[in-house]
Amino acid sequence: MKILQALQLGNTTLKNRMAMAPMTRSRANFSGEVGESTKLYYTQRASAGLIISEAINISRQALGSPLTPGLFTAEQIAAWKKITDAVHAVNGVIYAQLWHTGRVGHSLVKQGDLPVAPSAIAIEGQQHFTMEGPKDYETPYALTKAEIEQIIQDYKKAAANAIEAGFDGVELHAAFGYLPNQFLADSANHRTDEYGGSIENKNRFALEVMQAICEAVGMGKAAIRLSPSSTYNNIKHEHPIEQFTALILELNKLPLSYIHLMNVPFPAEQYPNYPSNTIDTFGPLSKHPIIANCGYTRETGEAEIEKGIASMIAYGTLFLANPDLPKRFELNTELNQADRATMYGGADKGYIDYPFLETK
Repeated sequence: MKILQALQLGNTTLKNRMAMAPMTRSRANFSGEVGESTKLYYTQRASAGLIISEAINISRQALGSPLTPGLFTAEQIAAWKKITDAVHAVNGVIYAQLWHTGRVGHSLVKQGDLPVAPSAIAIEGQQHFTMEGPKDYETPYALTKAEIEQIIQDYKKAAANAIEAGFDGVELHAAFGYLPNQFLADSANHRTDEYGGSIENKNRFALEVMQAICEAVGMGKAAIRLSPSSTYNNIKHEHPIEQFTALILELNKLPLSYIHLMNVPFPAEQYPNYPSNTIDTFGPLSKHPIIANCGYTRETGEAEIEKGIASMIAYGTLFLANPDLPKRFELNTELNQADRATMYGGADKGYIDYPFLETK
C-alpha cells in the first residue's frame, strides 16, 4: 500500500503516510501540564508517520476548554519535553498543534475573563462545556489592533517553546471555528479595519501568524490546518473558494512543511457556494504537501493517496482506538471501536488501555 510507504515531509523522513490527527482529550491538570498517561498515550501511537498533538493553548488568554494543555509556562514546556523525548526514543515524529480558542470558550474556564474574538458576536445554538456543566456562549470581547499584535507574538513565542520542548514542528490550528478561523469567517468577523472586510483583510491574521511561526521555527517546520467547508461553531464563508484560493496562494510563499485540509461534510442545499470536495478544490493549488483529513478508512485513504493530490491521510478516531493502526492497515485486520464516553476527560480508561493486536 502506498499509504504505508515512507515520505519526506519538511525536514523529516516519515516511516509512512499516516498521520495521527490532533484530538483534544482533556487529560491535562488544572495548570495545563500533561503527565505520565499522556506520555504513554503518544508513545503507544508512535508508529504513525506523524503525530500531530492535541491542540495546545498558546497563552492563558487562549484557553477555552478545561483540562487542556498549554505551552506558555516553564512547567508546561518541561512536561511536553518528557513526551517528545519518549516519542523520539521509539522513532516517532511529533508536531505541536498551536491553539487559541477565541470566542469558543467561557469565562468560567478563563478565570472570569470573557473570551476574545475579531468581533463581539456570540456563538448561538450551541453550548460550551465547563466544569459547571454546559453553558450558553457569552458575547466575546472584540480585540483591539494592539491586542491582535500581542496574540501574534504569543503564537510566535509558543512556537519557539514547542521547539524547546522537543517537537519536530508546529501546526497552526486555523480550522473548526477557533480564533484564526474566526478572522477568516464572514459570520464571525465584522471588522472595518485591515483585519476585516475584504478577502485579503480577513486572511491577514492567519498569514501574519504563520509568518511569525515560520520566523520562530525555521524552514520546513511550520504547518497549518484549514477547514474551508466546516460550519461548526457558527462559521460561514460568503466566498469560500475565492477566499481559500487566495489564502493558499499566499501560503505558497512561506517555507511550510504541509497544509492540513479537513474535507468536512456540509448540507449542500444550505451552502451551494461551498466546494463539494475540499481536497480536490484546494489541494492542487498548494506547492506544499497536503494532509487530507475527515472520515477516511483504510481503503478511501489509500485511494486518496493514489489520486496524487494528498501526500498523507490524517486519522483521528481510528488512531484513538487503535494505537497500532499502521500494523492493522498492513495486515487488513479488525479494528478496535472507540468508546465515545471517554473521549474527553477522565482517567486512563479509554485513553491508554486500547489493546494492541498482539495483546488481544
